[in-house]
Amino acid sequence: MKHSIGVIGFTGYSGAEAVRILERHPQLEPVLLEHRVDAAAGLPLVRKPAVRRAPSAPEFVAAEGLKAVLLATSPEVSMDLAPKFLNAGAIVVDLSGAFRLRTPERFKRWYKEEHTAPGLLAEAAYGLPEYCRERVRNARLISNPGCYPTAANLAIRPLANAGIIEREAGVVCDAKSGASGAGRKASLHTAFCEVAENFSAYSILTHRHVPEVLQISGLEEREFSFTAQLIPIDRGILETIYLRLKEPMTAADIVSIYARQYGDEPFIRLYQAGRVPDLRAVQRTNFCDIGVAADAETRRAVIVSAIDNLGKGAAGQAIQNLNLALGLDETAGLL
Repeated sequence: MKHSIGVIGFTGYSGAEAVRILERHPQLEPVLLEHRVDAAAGLPLVRKPAVRRAPSAPEFVAAEGLKAVLLATSPEVSMDLAPKFLNAGAIVVDLSGAFRLRTPERFKRWYKEEHTAPGLLAEAAYGLPEYCRERVRNARLISNPGCYPTAANLAIRPLANAGIIEREAGVVCDAKSGASGAGRKASLHTAFCEVAENFSAYSILTHRHVPEVLQISGLEEREFSFTAQLIPIDRGILETIYLRLKEPMTAADIVSIYARQYGDEPFIRLYQAGRVPDLRAVQRTNFCDIGVAADAETRRAVIVSAIDNLGKGAAGQAIQNLNLALGLDETAGLL
């Protein structure tokens, strides 16, 4: 028998991706929880009539014994719904930024609004399995990381932990994402005529994903410069990260640091020294691919980290976290 998992926000890209993964999962199955009618949603992304639908009522979740609910919703909606489904006995995996930061003050600074469920911030497990696996296994509220921070933290933290970065020289993260990262809601910024044949930077120095990188990597804000850029593709994130090393090191030396950290990780793929990933390698997967180039004489290093923003950056990682929380094989439905 498969466990039923509720999905709220299935009219959006991340929610629909979660449904697709759950449909092929050997032990889980999706239930579409209808929260609201979105007139701007256009054609439904989930079109199979066999997928069960139900109201997004905590009473239904409790009565039907749904094991978990995935919230592919905006932060304000997640703050409203998460406590209700937790009280109904379900594990909640939230794909928004509602519970990623640890204090309401920090949330207000970066999200420009008051947190309406501050009591849950300390409880929420940050769902980056490579660093938070044990906490996720025992959590009832899991905050799925942002797409940009996932790629950045998986690249930066091993090197920060190894103490090889000359932090006073700064770390620069040049991040490029496909248009689906902005969600499905209509906006001028992501309209076809604005995105096609174009390339633009946005939220310079103020992007709300920055504190997640600082929180996990251990860098200080003054040491980290991040710029998000929109490229005319539908999905995928490629981050080019520039840093200076404390001592001369080769690319092979740096790859060996990653290998020690990630040797047993199922969703991290390392490239040979001097080779780097591209987006095609990770699209429609839950992998994070990492490659390194370095110049020992000048102590410069460039790390390239690539993920699918809807996979490891959103729905794929949410299912990975859900597998952990339910005691299932971490890779179930994802390989």
